[in-house]
Amino acid sequence: MTQLHIIGGGMAGSEAAWQAAGQGVQVVIHEMRPQTGTFAHQTDYLAEMVCSNSFRSDDDEQNAVGLLHWEMRAAGGLIMDMADRHALPAGGALAVDRDAFARAVTEKLLAHPNIRLERGEVNALPDQGQWIIATGPLTSGALAEAIAQETGATALAFFDAIAPIVYFDTIDLSKAWFQSRYDKGETEEQRTAYLNCPMDRDQYEAFIDALLAADKTEFHEGETAQYFDGCLPIEVMAERGRETLRHGPMKPVGLTNPHAPDKKPYAVVQLRRDNALGTLYNIVGFQTKMKYGAQATVFKSIPGLEDASFARLGGIHRNTFLNSPTLLDDQLRLRSRPNIRFAGQITGVEGYVESAAMGLLAGRLAAGELLGQPVGAPPRETAMGALVHHITGGAEAKTFQPMNVNFGLFPPIDAKGGRRGRRDRYKAYTDRAKLAFSDWLAGQKRDAA
Repeated sequence: MTQLHIIGGGMAGSEAAWQAAGQGVQVVIHEMRPQTGTFAHQTDYLAEMVCSNSFRSDDDEQNAVGLLHWEMRAAGGLIMDMADRHALPAGGALAVDRDAFARAVTEKLLAHPNIRLERGEVNALPDQGQWIIATGPLTSGALAEAIAQETGATALAFFDAIAPIVYFDTIDLSKAWFQSRYDKGETEEQRTAYLNCPMDRDQYEAFIDALLAADKTEFHEGETAQYFDGCLPIEVMAERGRETLRHGPMKPVGLTNPHAPDKKPYAVVQLRRDNALGTLYNIVGFQTKMKYGAQATVFKSIPGLEDASFARLGGIHRNTFLNSPTLLDDQLRLRSRPNIRFAGQITGVEGYVESAAMGLLAGRLAAGELLGQPVGAPPRETAMGALVHHITGGAEAKTFQPMNVNFGLFPPIDAKGGRRGRRDRYKAYTDRAKLAFSDWLAGQKRDAA
């Protein structure tokens, strides 16, 4: 019997297990929780979402992450399947009821006859067998040290922040209102997917003052705080300029306050539903490194949240990742130990979708090797192929930093034939990618037959 061991039961590890098991490989998932917990996790579910409940844009014609959704669905991805089943209204984004989603992923994996879950920490690199390390941004200290010793260099690091979650029944709806920007969405539920809290100029200026003055988490001596730009704490954004938040998560465009329709808000704080019951809402884009006491004070200065109760406050944690261009081959294998693959955020991709996609790919690559049916990486014209190429050789190793999928990673589109506008160009990228990805999947089916 062929067997694959996966360390880490997050997005990448869960998807890797599902893909490999579906190919007939016996899979063992090693998950350290709950025996060894983390600051960010709240449950012992696999694929728990800790930073946000959103998989971002679901537009597979104009957006690179939406295209990645399409590719994962085409490949029978578990993460996308469960996300679709537990989706919440979020305009054009794919957001989910995070607990129901993680519980469903866990149940599906445990019900699979080829998958076994072992709880407990793995703290050393294995010498024998086929392994995938998918430990995510919160790799345990012992395993991180073992990886650093093997790679001959200290792991790179940056910091991730998470946003707070508010109980819906503590939000003042005489000040807040339901509306998605520009009324985006095909249904009324989607067009009212967000709660909006307006600020006038004086309120915004007071909020920025409080934000800048608040007590914040200090780093250990010698640590340099680098942040991934897609997950910046709001304090860091505010330090870049007093208007930065107003042009970011607090931009007031595309919204009309029904409580004062003739008065344009100077800034708007948005909240998005976090569970199917609608009892929890997270504050969109409000990742923070403020200490807990300061968070409650500062966030309650937002109109509509004066009496808010928090189901979870925000926080910050260290995120380690490999210098993958120098350490991994195009099969996601560690060059010095080719029996070990890496997947997920530890490879230098950023975001739930990108992490799960690298898990999907690692699971298929490992299964192909174990079954004697080697699988090549997807073509660079695909979202998955562009991403894996970037992290395993396309990026400059000296300046390598975590990256979301984006059209800048794709081979350029020929501008001939009248495709000159951005929408046409993006549609050309996605049309080309879908054909190439479909051919890649069909080739695997032919090889298996």
